[in-house]
Amino acid sequence: MTIQVFGHKSPDTDSTGSPLIWAWYLSQQGTPAEARLLGEPNTEAAFMLTRWDLPKPQIISEVAEGAPVVIVDTNNPAELPEAINSADIQGIIDHHKLVGGLETAGPIDITIRPLACTATIMIDLMGDAAKDMPENLKGAALSCILSDTLEFRSPTTTAHDREVAEMLAKDLGIDMAAYAAELFAAKSDVSAFSDAELLRMDSKEYAVEGTKFRVSVLETTAPNIPLDRKDSLMETMKTVAAEDGVDQVLLFVVDILREEATLLVPNDLVKTLAAKSFGAEATGDTLVLPGVVSRKKQIIPNLKL
Repeated sequence: MTIQVFGHKSPDTDSTGSPLIWAWYLSQQGTPAEARLLGEPNTEAAFMLTRWDLPKPQIISEVAEGAPVVIVDTNNPAELPEAINSADIQGIIDHHKLVGGLETAGPIDITIRPLACTATIMIDLMGDAAKDMPENLKGAALSCILSDTLEFRSPTTTAHDREVAEMLAKDLGIDMAAYAAELFAAKSDVSAFSDAELLRMDSKEYAVEGTKFRVSVLETTAPNIPLDRKDSLMETMKTVAAEDGVDQVLLFVVDILREEATLLVPNDLVKTLAAKSFGAEATGDTLVLPGVVSRKKQIIPNLKL
């Protein structure tokens, strides 16, 4: 039976590229596998698929009972199909903190490493087989690393992530900085998306002392594009929160080049959270947080009420 390999909902570049990489590897090892997506890929991930002539994986919202799956780039049940625990989870490859809540039918292979990108972990796990990856999958792996590290600006970046990225760029014969600029330009082109789509595009659910948040991040080299829409975005937060069963949507617009985040502050709840989480007082409806670029390392771990 073919194994389905997928990452989290609202798939970013790593959750789009890593399933393709691991499905290829499993198939090369004699275990039929196919990549899947839990939603439409964001603009950067879509650019990666086109740039490297990769097929867009089939989008699914559910998994059948007993279906064999490998989960990558997450271990959080809230980011996975509702019936994930009834599937036959055969492996997890991730670089996020262990959340808990997943159940398996038996012992499985789990690899969670403190690296910036799932694709980096996969290349390590593949060993010599990684050298045989097709060029387009090497391009996907490089895209994942550059995206997750913000071209090595993110505090999640490790020397090993950089080393693997440099190796891939050399194999591909491309200028890494120039390619990263292409990636980030694609990520920044969000003008065609509705406010609700922007708030869900790159988001994760997280609870703080019983209050449920959708923590949304827009990484961009053109922060004025979403910030010019802040009034309508803050109004739409109410609708998205109600539809998604959370108490509040948080939106951080990350300026990749200036290495700072702007938090939208629509109400007193977010104002209080900002003060307690980041020690910063919001005097208007936005708050600039210098040096904050990583949801995983700088935003979610600091959230307090």
